[in-house]
Amino acid sequence: MPLTPLDIHNKEFSKGFRGYDEDEVNEFLDQIIKDYELILREKKELEEKLNDVHERLGHFTNIEETLNKSIIVAQEAAEEVKRNAQKEAKLIIKEAEKNADRIVNEALSKARKIALEIEELKKQSKVFRTRFKMLIEAQLDLLKNDDWDHLMEFEVDATELQLDEENK
Repeated sequence: MPLTPLDIHNKEFSKGFRGYDEDEVNEFLDQIIKDYELILREKKELEEKLNDVHERLGHFTNIEETLNKSIIVAQEAAEEVKRNAQKEAKLIIKEAEKNADRIVNEALSKARKIALEIEELKKQSKVFRTRFKMLIEAQLDLLKNDDWDHLMEFEVDATELQLDEENK
């Protein structure tokens, strides 16, 4: 057990024949007591400061651990968000490609259908043109026919027609 200032103060030495000067020893012991008390106070203050530092260090260590855990959780969450975004982007791209393929296929189908309709209309217009040409040529042949000239030669008296009608 370490000495206390009270132990030093209460210490008594046996007296010898030619011993030390008692006043000097007491004065020296008083000085030792003061220094020892000062050292003990400083030691106590340093121990308290050390305890405070340990407590603060523990607090900061806890904060550091919490921050590290938070960083890890944030990194994992960011990675998860990134993975989900990549998955969603792939799905969107796939869907867009499907839609694009569908639109292209529909457009090609419509283009083929229109091309077939155009060909059919061309055929119909050729047939119509041929028929119309044949009709006009037939009408021209009728006009060129000599029967028109015979009709012009035929004369009818309008008064005779009236009499014929009245007789009837």
